[in-house]
Amino acid sequence: MLTWMPELYNRSLMRMTSFTDAEMLNLVDLAAQLKARRRAGVRGDLLHRRQIALIFEKSSTRTRNSAVIAARDEGGGAEYLTRPDIHFGKKESVKDTARVLGRIYDGILFRGFSQKTVEELREYSGVPVWNGLTDDFHPTQILADLLTIKESFGTLKGVSVAYVGDGRNNVANSLMMGCAKAGMPYTCCAPGELRPDGTLLAEAREVARGNGADVRVCENPAEGVEGANVIYTDVWVSMGEESKTAERIKLLRPYQVNMDLMKATGNLGGRLIFLHCLPAFHDFNTDVTRECGALEVTDEVFESECSKVFDESENRMHTIKALFVSALNSREAL
Repeated sequence: MLTWMPELYNRSLMRMTSFTDAEMLNLVDLAAQLKARRRAGVRGDLLHRRQIALIFEKSSTRTRNSAVIAARDEGGGAEYLTRPDIHFGKKESVKDTARVLGRIYDGILFRGFSQKTVEELREYSGVPVWNGLTDDFHPTQILADLLTIKESFGTLKGVSVAYVGDGRNNVANSLMMGCAKAGMPYTCCAPGELRPDGTLLAEAREVARGNGADVRVCENPAEGVEGANVIYTDVWVSMGEESKTAERIKLLRPYQVNMDLMKATGNLGGRLIFLHCLPAFHDFNTDVTRECGALEVTDEVFESECSKVFDESENRMHTIKALFVSALNSREAL
């Protein structure tokens, strides 16, 4: 029997604090159940005749495909809409677009730039809206990360996470709060210029204390990763910041995840995994890496037994499916 909390029905996801700690953990558990069911060859109908709009301002591999297959697996549908496809924010306001699409679709997944945009969609559409990425937050990614960590260690609480790199980007912001809500010690290893926002840091620390964990910030990466069970990194230059590429490479080169940094955890060969939300500049097959070499992670780490990046990538689909199912279906199902 698949089970989920009735409180999740008709709910939107703007950031990790949109759900209580218990609701977040329930979504992770539901995703694990849905994953097991899919691997057993079962296709359900929990989204039968449910239609989801995918409004994407930014390109995507994982989010787009995960959302489409998540809906299709349960008998629903998803329509991919980019700015050239609709009048979104140009000839028509976000508010008006939300009111139109809310009459046609049962839910909206947004991937774009401004957090204000996804919140405006939620306010005026009248249907659940899920944040598939904004400049500030990436909560659907962190649900997949939590599922991957739980699969690796059998639990979340007490598992120590070290994030290395740009500590104020959308993934780092959401990962910090996700760990706090799950009772997982979290360390952000970042240069002073790229520390987490002070307000978000204080918020996460308060939540972490309530769950018996802590949130730390450390400029020395070798010191910061000591004792970590999870090493997590992301690209050094986020979408929309391409003009800062050379500056970021120079600033973050000491924060590259390589085998020396993995060894600095003291857990290599034991309870240690590597995560990355992807895409990753780990090899020499892109314009940037052909010129500069591997950036945030080396090939040696990316292709190692510690690396769970493709489990993590697959889990985007299972966790997005859990979001859709719990928000759009109020019943339990076999």
